[in-house]
Amino acid sequence: MSLLPPACPSSKTRLRNEERRGRDAMQDREETGRLDDPQRAYRVLIADLVGLRFDAEGRPDPGEVRAHIIARGGVFHEGGYQREDLPPGIHFFYQPDLSAEAQIIAQTADGRYDALIAAATFVPKQAVFPLGGVRIGAGTGNMGAASWGGGNGEGGTAPLMNTPGINSRATAQMAMKALLKVTPDLPVDLLHARVVAGDFDTGRDLRLYPTAKLEGRRMAVLGYGNIGREVAKLARAFGMAVVVHARPHHRQWIEAEGFDYAETPEAAARGADALSVHVGLGRLDEETRRYANAGLVGEAVLAAMKPGAVMINYDRGEVVDAAALDRALASGQIRHAAIDADLFKSASSGTLSGPMLPYLKLAEHHPGRLELLPHAAADTDHPSRVVGACQAVDQIIDVIRHRRVVNLKGSLPEGYVDAGAKAPQGIGRVTAATLAAAAIDPHFAELHGVSREITDTLEAIVEAVAEGMTHQPAKGDVAALTHLLLRQRRLLEALGLDGPAET
Repeated sequence: MSLLPPACPSSKTRLRNEERRGRDAMQDREETGRLDDPQRAYRVLIADLVGLRFDAEGRPDPGEVRAHIIARGGVFHEGGYQREDLPPGIHFFYQPDLSAEAQIIAQTADGRYDALIAAATFVPKQAVFPLGGVRIGAGTGNMGAASWGGGNGEGGTAPLMNTPGINSRATAQMAMKALLKVTPDLPVDLLHARVVAGDFDTGRDLRLYPTAKLEGRRMAVLGYGNIGREVAKLARAFGMAVVVHARPHHRQWIEAEGFDYAETPEAAARGADALSVHVGLGRLDEETRRYANAGLVGEAVLAAMKPGAVMINYDRGEVVDAAALDRALASGQIRHAAIDADLFKSASSGTLSGPMLPYLKLAEHHPGRLELLPHAAADTDHPSRVVGACQAVDQIIDVIRHRRVVNLKGSLPEGYVDAGAKAPQGIGRVTAATLAAAAIDPHFAELHGVSREITDTLEAIVEAVAEGMTHQPAKGDVAALTHLLLRQRRLLEALGLDGPAET
């Protein structure tokens, strides 16, 4: 059954009028309470492709993001700011190839840009952005500018933000692909070659290629943020038993969604056939310069897993103790590991740096048993990249015009207002804003009606049982109740109400 209301001229007209009133109301809100200087030209650096489209000469095409900036009243520039006179407004300078640290420092240490939008680009401490920055994606470890207090956003004078959920599903799917490549272990390429060559008899030869399925195996997930939850959902879809370790306040939601809860990483890993880690680096200790979650997956966690298990770290390279992983691979305790971490190469000297470095040595020690990616697991398709970039533009505009911070990372600087979180529908927490938006959606009335029918049907069944009904329910009753429950589930998903709530 379609979740959309029936189309008719009157409803279409009404929807258009509602959309127009919504746009007018938004514009009115934008124009009131403005805190930006109407005589000032604000400058924002975009150091990312913001899409995957290219012109005939192979140059990146940021057309959709440019159109969004213009629609929001901003100005788009190809290339960097050259200290020319600019008219008042918010100006965005697009430099997708800006990545070398020395190049970034040369263009940003003097504070010529007020704010930054970036994705994978490493932003050094010396970079100055007095009004804030947005990292397209979830993690902010690469956003090292002192303006907002470094990658954890603590103690700066400008806000650090991100766009969580934009790449959550992409990362979760890549984690499951890593597991599927090695479990089940059916040699598909070899079987294909034998079939093409006509060198196979199913009756005689198939017994030589036993395989296994994921169903019934145990998946440990560390972290119940956007990515961890998506991994847990995908693992369950494959029939795996899923246990999740996260902070205690997540427990009620983890168990409500049908996953097991573990109080410690070791408890989650105990007997696991696979482990996927999604906890982030955590807070940085200023004295030790060590992140809270560095080395979280160490000797104890790896030893708790089932011998011959698979370990997936598509989080941050430092979260796994590389030395402990080396020993676990050598002993066979871990038979395969998939790692996704930053790797940087100096344009002048060719010197490598970044959290991937320790794993390069492991790849030499254990050939064929590690799969290493250069922090590419979160790479998304063109539409998702554009959505993330447009959301980042909106967040920067909100900060400049209203000192309003969406998706704050770390501490809130003085003079700014925390406006909560925003994520794609179905990702992240259900908030009061989610429910408010759902309540005016046509699907909400349908959800109300379906839920009442479910209640009536269940009450009738309970009453019949209480009165001593001994025969089985009629097939029609079973079908009716099941159909209602499935409709309710789909409506909850459509309205974004099918996740843990913000508390």
